[in-house]
Order: sequence, then C-alpha cells, then structure tokens
Amino acid sequence: MDDREWDRLVEQIKQGDCTPFLGAGACSGTLPLAAELSREWAELHDYPFTDNANLAEVIQYVVARTEGDAVFVKRKVAAELKARGLPNFSRPHQPHLVLAKQPISVFLTTNYDDFMTKALSNARKDPVTVVCPWYLGAEDDEATHFPKNYIPSVERPLVYHLHGSFEHPPSMVLTQEDYLEFLITLAKDRGMGSNRLVPKQVLPAMTRKPLLFLGYGLRDMSFRMLFRGLYSTLAEVQRRRHVSIQLTPVRGGDRAARRRAEDYLRYHYDQLRISVHWGTVDRFCAELAQRLELA
Repeated sequence: MDDREWDRLVEQIKQGDCTPFLGAGACSGTLPLAAELSREWAELHDYPFTDNANLAEVIQYVVARTEGDAVFVKRKVAAELKARGLPNFSRPHQPHLVLAKQPISVFLTTNYDDFMTKALSNARKDPVTVVCPWYLGAEDDEATHFPKNYIPSVERPLVYHLHGSFEHPPSMVLTQEDYLEFLITLAKDRGMGSNRLVPKQVLPAMTRKPLLFLGYGLRDMSFRMLFRGLYSTLAEVQRRRHVSIQLTPVRGGDRAARRRAEDYLRYHYDQLRISVHWGTVDRFCAELAQRLELA
C-alpha cells in the first residue's frame, strides 16, 4: 500500500468509518487454515480421495461415516479448535486487539472462533455476538437473536458470525451440504428482499462503510454471492473503496504463475472497488498500529 492509501484507511478507521471483515488468516499462528485442518482430518479418517485439502468435502465424508450425524462431527471440530487456545493478546500488534481498540461498532467474520469478542472485552468494551440464521430452525436458537432494541455502538460493538460459531456447533458452515444450504438461503433471502441473513443491525456496516478484509479468501463463493448481491443494490454514489490484505494466491517458486494469479484477482476485484494487497495480517496490523499512533 502506498502512503495515499494508508492515509485514507487510517483516517477512516480513526473516524469509525470502516467495517473489518475477518477470515481465517486473521487467526494464523493460533488456529490452522482450512487446508491444514482438512489434511489432518483426512488422514485421521482415511479419506479415500485426492482432494484432501478441501475441508468441506473431507468433513462431508466424515459425516457420512457417522451415519449422517453432522452435529456430532461439528462438535468434535469445535472442541478441537477451542483446544488450540487463544491468541497472545499481550502482543502489542495482535490483529484482533489492534482492531478492538479502534472506534468501530460492527465486526464481520466468517471464522468460527470467539477471538474478536475476547479482544473487545480485553479492550474494556461490551461486545454483542450474534450468529447468522442461515440454517433451518435458527429462529429457535438464542445465538441468532439480537438483544431487544440493540443498536451497535463503539462501547457495545457487534461481532456477527456469517458462518457460525464454535460456541454453537450446529451453526457452523462446515460441510459441503452446509455451504450449499447457506448459498441457497442467501439467494432466497436476496430474491425476497428479506434482511434475515443480513439484518438491519448489520446492513449499514456492509453497504455504507468501506470494508477491510483481513485473511479472507476473495475466491470464496459465499463471499462473492453476498458481496455482489449487496453491491448491486447500491447507487453509484454510495459505493466505497474497500481494502483486502491477502497472502499470495499461488504458493511455491513459480513466479510467473503467481504474477498471473495476482494480476487476475487485482483486476477482477478492482471492478468491485476492492484494492487487493499481498502480505500477512500480522505485518499489516503492525504497520497499521504504528500509523494510527502517528496520525
């Protein structure tokens, strides 16, 4: 990022005119990425196919081996993730804590962990955590309900889990069938003009403020459907410039392939006004914290 982009982002964050959107890379060093977890479960359960880095496919196979008891498997995955412990919030540039200290009222995540909520509590705020009601019977789950008359604020911010929470394993978007149901429910929600999945407490933060994507895979289909659906409803004057911090999309020494992948993603998402920058979340947050102190 050049100084011009940094200056805009820092000013937006200091004014609370920004909505963080957290993906798996924000938990690097504490929780495994999906591909890493997938390979572990594939080996543990004798997964017979070659795509052992596809977590949704691997977990779908494990569910089949338990006679279709998806909740049982989700509870085991949730327990494993929780057993990995918490990030070191004493680190001055720990990503969740850097964000928690800012005057931001809504945090969005596709992660299952509660790290953002704990970081906000450590920052002496009173966070409210709500799970997206994407699954059948969600209206009966207390985790999907907002407190009465609740409006997100800096002192009482919202952490909204689009793909569920490991505190409520049935809500986790984890298997292949879960992702299909999430996408179908999202499409129906959009088609009916409903705000069930993106309620009024969340919608302004997603549509009127620039989004800061941290550790999130922009190739994820559920994200693309969600973001494009919201983007298409906005008048041109309302559309903001968003920022995404990502690891390079191609691993290994093939520099030409990496450059082609980076150029493609940069071009594709620039049409949605998402500026893509390559690097780790830790390095980005370290520089962000420094620039916020100097601003």
